[in-house]
Amino acid sequence: MAAGRLELVVVRHGLTQWNRECRYQGQRDVPLLLPDALPGLDRLREALEAQAFDAVHCSDLIRCRQTLAHVIEGRERAWPTHFDSRLRELDFGDYEGRTYEELKDLEAYRVWIDSAGEQAPPGGESTAELRQRLEAWFAELLAGCSPHGQHRALVVTHGGVIRELRRRFEAIGFWEGGVSQAEGRRFLFTHDGEPWQCSSSSAVPAPASAVS
Repeated sequence: MAAGRLELVVVRHGLTQWNRECRYQGQRDVPLLLPDALPGLDRLREALEAQAFDAVHCSDLIRCRQTLAHVIEGRERAWPTHFDSRLRELDFGDYEGRTYEELKDLEAYRVWIDSAGEQAPPGGESTAELRQRLEAWFAELLAGCSPHGQHRALVVTHGGVIRELRRRFEAIGFWEGGVSQAEGRRFLFTHDGEPWQCSSSSAVPAPASAVS
């Protein structure tokens, strides 16, 4: 019997004013910075326009909703869409709305940075807590996939979420997993008598050198 296959296209939301100002956004509901965000969104839409999806999953925060609306404009009714708070960015607590320059001399901030997020920021969430909610979401996603079927899902989320997915599926360090706004990763999972395994990961959109 044929092996199951899941293609997961996971992308970060487009540019916001707080991105431009290098402020921690976390779970603050910050909208996209328009029209400045459009070039990145247009490039992402072009990269995905020839692809169909079995389902769409999106953080419920406005910057992800706006990104999704732009990327699948004209195809909104083509696939079931799930807005899910488990796909939100890490909760940065007291650091939300502040910049590195404003925080760098605080001892608690330095401890948080040195822990690679494993220690929760004041009033916020640890990366272990982020992983826990992502694990629950991913387990539900896999439960809905036939072990012998072919599936493709689009996920619109945040940089911290993608960083954690890359840490898990690419086995890279915390600081290596960052992606820019309106960019992400394509993960391919296979199921062949064993639990689902990630067999490859690549950049979305593909680098110019890879498509020239």
